[in-house]
Amino acid sequence: MSRIGRMPIPLPEGVKVDIDGSKVVVQGNKGTLQQSFRPEMSVRLEAGVVYVDRPSDGREHRAFHGLTRSLLNNMVIGVSEGFTRRLEVDGVGYRAEMEGENLVLHVGYSHPVVIEPPGNVKFEAENRGKLIIINGIDKQVVGEISAKIRKVRPPEPYKGKGIRYEGEQVRRKAGKTGKV
Repeated sequence: MSRIGRMPIPLPEGVKVDIDGSKVVVQGNKGTLQQSFRPEMSVRLEAGVVYVDRPSDGREHRAFHGLTRSLLNNMVIGVSEGFTRRLEVDGVGYRAEMEGENLVLHVGYSHPVVIEPPGNVKFEAENRGKLIIINGIDKQVVGEISAKIRKVRPPEPYKGKGIRYEGEQVRRKAGKTGKV
């Protein structure tokens, strides 16, 4: 029995859900998200609570039951609260700055790296360019763009320089001489 799939999704105040067969549209004060789900998963709305039901206890249906519920819950949280990812820039001369809506990274290359925000995503650079904040309503897009930004200069294991997620621990290696 899918424990995640069976959990109801309570709707916060100001969030509206429209269900049209397998297509679900969620509207809130931060924006609108829509997604199509598998047609065998039934989504129903009762008294401000969304439920997801599956037709059988087959392996595939159990898997999609939990997935559908998780995606719907992320949509509801996204349009009501939004999602945030924070990245730290570490290194001598490494910094991030805003140029209009775009994020400009100076991370040791011969040229600055310009990243444009997709759709409903907004960037912020704080703490003199050492902290990047990514805000958006779609959890998948926020996570994907933060992974792309980290990929520009991932943290290296010898000095720890690069772009990392806030709180990420980088395993450090000793250099050639074995210094710690």
